[in-house]
Amino acid sequence: MTLSTLTTSHRQLVIDTSCGIPELVWFGRPLSNAAGVVEQIRERPIPNASLDQEAAATILPTEADGWPGVPGIQGRRDDGSAWSPRFEHLDTRVDGLALTSSAVDERAGLRIDSTVELGRDGVVTLAAVVENTGDSDWVLQRMALTIPVSPEITELQVPEGRWVHEFHEVRLPWRVGAVEIANRRGRTSHDKPPMVFAGQAAFTNETGRVWGAHLGWSGNASVRADVLTDGRRVLQLGEVLLGDELRLGPGERYTSPILYLAWSDEGMNGVSRSFHRHLRARPSHPSPDTPRPIHLNTWEAVYFDHDLEILKGLAERAAAVGVERYVLDDGWFHGRRNDRAGLGDWWVDDSVWPDGLQPLIDHVLGLGMQFGIWVEPEMVNADSELYREHPEWALGVAGYEPITGRNQLLLDLSRPEVFDRILGHLDQLLGAHEISYVKWDMNRDLTQPGSGARASAHGQTTAVYALIDELRRRHPGVEIESCSSGGARSDYGILARTDRIWTSDSNDALERQRIQRGFLRFFPPEVMGAHIGPPKSHTSGRRHGLGFRAATAFFGHLGIEWNLLDASESELEAIRVVLEQHKRYRHLLHTGTVWHVDTADPALHIFGVVSKDQTEALFSVAQLEIARHATPERLRVPGLRLDQQYDVELIQLADTALGLAGRQPSWTEDGLSGVGGDVIASFGLQLPALDPESAVLLHLRTP
Repeated sequence: MTLSTLTTSHRQLVIDTSCGIPELVWFGRPLSNAAGVVEQIRERPIPNASLDQEAAATILPTEADGWPGVPGIQGRRDDGSAWSPRFEHLDTRVDGLALTSSAVDERAGLRIDSTVELGRDGVVTLAAVVENTGDSDWVLQRMALTIPVSPEITELQVPEGRWVHEFHEVRLPWRVGAVEIANRRGRTSHDKPPMVFAGQAAFTNETGRVWGAHLGWSGNASVRADVLTDGRRVLQLGEVLLGDELRLGPGERYTSPILYLAWSDEGMNGVSRSFHRHLRARPSHPSPDTPRPIHLNTWEAVYFDHDLEILKGLAERAAAVGVERYVLDDGWFHGRRNDRAGLGDWWVDDSVWPDGLQPLIDHVLGLGMQFGIWVEPEMVNADSELYREHPEWALGVAGYEPITGRNQLLLDLSRPEVFDRILGHLDQLLGAHEISYVKWDMNRDLTQPGSGARASAHGQTTAVYALIDELRRRHPGVEIESCSSGGARSDYGILARTDRIWTSDSNDALERQRIQRGFLRFFPPEVMGAHIGPPKSHTSGRRHGLGFRAATAFFGHLGIEWNLLDASESELEAIRVVLEQHKRYRHLLHTGTVWHVDTADPALHIFGVVSKDQTEALFSVAQLEIARHATPERLRVPGLRLDQQYDVELIQLADTALGLAGRQPSWTEDGLSGVGGDVIASFGLQLPALDPESAVLLHLRTP
């Protein structure tokens, strides 16, 4: 046995590399003399009627070693050989907190290179590369990275949903057998994104040992949780492959998507903190020194009805209330008067814009705002110049009538001529105009994603990555938002090359409370697109006051998606005040530590942000439904310094009014001064009674 140890001040990995493919033996708090002790006490008994040697739970366990679960790697050659490889150790190297290990199977003609790295943020990143070292093609059928977890982990929590209903959290028992959640939609999806929490029974925001795993991939993917008959529990995450789309020729390689892993014995909050720290440390992440500009997006204001004077008037009202970025949504390009035509023809429609976009851009810039624009480069309408010229450029399988989605087809971006055509359009658009922001949309699933005679779901995803990467190389100052019918492309793969995720097409504040809670488990607030919609939601028909709508959007990358030309003067003034308040707290919201609070009332949603130095905090208290009890509970505020004193202020945004109770706690009107952090964290603050579908904010600050 060969054990290696990677250790930071808070986390430790013990890794066995004796077979050349790493096995995670321990992940958690640092142990004393970990490698030496584990070496002595790790050996497990061999039961009767079992194989004489137990198969290791490496990150790619194999059938040939007797692995009783689903193998981590599967494939074959055309003659049926090399379907059951058995790898031998070749080399292992440790460089600081990173371990790389190589293994080969000379008979099968395969090599595996694996990388495991422990970040100081507490996140482990894993990836593996398979190389075909043989002299004929080898078809990769499955490659899923495997993580063993401790035996007391008996529950799973996953996000699920649909359009305008993303990131709703579902708790599943995990006691016997396997649970598999597989996505074959060709994008990360509304319903089965590759993310999972695995924890002790009844784990919560604040308690329990919890593992969090996420596959950083924007295409087909699977999350599998398996309980083996010998008691071991493993998580497996990997790309789902179609047909023989990954046919590796001699010398060719496939690199798995990166698997991100975090662990905490302080509930889901501890896992989320690690994930947020990891993303915030990325060079591509928005800088905390540059405030996230408040948006006005035109979609729900005008849809396809583009009129220069109306759009200019909308810009004037946006600037007057404090908006900092104006985004022109769908409908500006050639032939785009509805969703049945135009996609693929990325030049300005001169029948609507006879003088081009410049008059609107100049007007927006003159008002002191940035200008952004919507595109959907991966798509094409049959009613477009591009499709009439090149119908063969659409993804599909010859001989079958393609299935449309939102009246559109997908372009085969893996073809160089298609890639270059779309890149040229986008490059020209950004080069000719002062555009600082691109809302990059993707509005349909992949069906029969064929390129030539072969499936190309994998190739389409990598081509999208390459297209965004090249556009950013040519226009490094332009920010890009990932939108996919809302949140159907929310993952660390796309976020490595974009600055923001449009969380959902729903601006319904009640729906958004639940959506954003699930989103924030894995992503920090500053990349969470969150807009104040109109009084009546376009997607649900529900009505909410401005206070609830504003409080719900307040913590994310804030925007407005409302025709302000219809707003009254009193509404405009209220919006202006809300945006001023957001700007006051924006740095705290977008750099602080996120805490979700456990509550006795499931309809009471409390979460907040605490500054890095623990001197300031802002929490949202939202009553989603009528309260379970007549008198609300006390709020124990987490994340504060226990030896520090805090002033406490209740903030009511816009038209929010405290209701229900005949008398509210007196502190809600006058605030509190000099309250000990230990008192707030342990005894708690008595909450006011709130009406259903309302929210208030609590601001805490050291004197």
